[in-house]
Amino acid sequence: MSNANQKVSDTQAEVPFSQDETKITEASKPACIEEMMRLVTAHPDMVIGRNFFRVHSTLAESAWTRHFGTFQEFKRQANVTPSRHAAQLEKNVAKHASADSYRRLNEERRGWEGHYQSPDRSRFQTHAIITDTHDIMMDPFVKRVWIETLARAQPQRIVYGGDAFDLPEFGKYAVDPREWDVVGRIKAVHELFDATRKAAPNAQVDLIEGNHEHRLLRHLAEASPAMRAILADLHGFTVAHLLGLTAYEVNYIARADLHGFWQKDISHEIKKNYLVVDDTYIVHHFPDGMNMGLPGVHGHHHKHIVWPKFHASRGPYEWHQLGAGHRRQASYCAGEKWQNGFMLAHIDTQERHVAFEYVDLTYAHACVAGIWYSRLSSEMVG
Repeated sequence: MSNANQKVSDTQAEVPFSQDETKITEASKPACIEEMMRLVTAHPDMVIGRNFFRVHSTLAESAWTRHFGTFQEFKRQANVTPSRHAAQLEKNVAKHASADSYRRLNEERRGWEGHYQSPDRSRFQTHAIITDTHDIMMDPFVKRVWIETLARAQPQRIVYGGDAFDLPEFGKYAVDPREWDVVGRIKAVHELFDATRKAAPNAQVDLIEGNHEHRLLRHLAEASPAMRAILADLHGFTVAHLLGLTAYEVNYIARADLHGFWQKDISHEIKKNYLVVDDTYIVHHFPDGMNMGLPGVHGHHHKHIVWPKFHASRGPYEWHQLGAGHRRQASYCAGEKWQNGFMLAHIDTQERHVAFEYVDLTYAHACVAGIWYSRLSSEMVG
């Protein structure tokens, strides 16, 4: 016998039931299950797949398909894999177990909604609202005018309406890990809050959880690789430390459940984060707030739009979508179509009436309460 023929013979000997003519074509259901269990016992470290069974078993495919239909059902009947009911139960257990870390963080972050109250009993008040400042991507002209306006107006309340953080490291935009600056971005928000506190030390400051903050805290709960980078640089921190709540006395409005199994569940949860101010107006991160029966503002879309609305008992009112604090030069979006700006809400707490004063900061010049501002050469971005 030649060496080539010898090799073929050896191979055939290693796979004793690989030829169809040696297979059993008729077998009872118990006999099929017995053959499956024989292979499972003989190969405890192997995953018994269809091709492995075809090669190593004594049965032809027709022997077991007539009883079980699919190979997966064959394995279920032999108790090699869980039954459909057991498999669904395992999935349900896994689904709820995956939420354990989120539930712990839910309780921690929900304790900060009304933690720092600065009640002001004056009838006429001015509140300042800005959304979508996006950490290091905040437009420097917007930042300067915003902080100087706070210092001049001394508002009783300051509201950051969501997405004070950006952190594209955690987002859908593919950021090169070599360019990650997660800690730098978090510190940029802390610097903004520090400037806010120095400009208006007596104001109540609120931060509404937007989709970017929600995403950040989900990564914190999961201890993702990017979050582990933060843990290495920020020692002994909590949610309050991470977001700057304790250092700058910021209330955090976060009613959403961090656990959302599907993206639509997550979107639904985030929409629960909004602020009703003195039963007079609403600050929401999403446009869903405009149908809640009160005047108000929302962010998220980075473009200023005004809608006239009407309530049967309160009469006509306005709802504003705000321009962003994010610079319009964004390589990953059509940022040139965005607008910049923030809102001053002048309220009569007795009559529960609000007069909105929108400040447009899209271009090189802006006017706030009669004071003109011009974009400096150092603030020319893009």
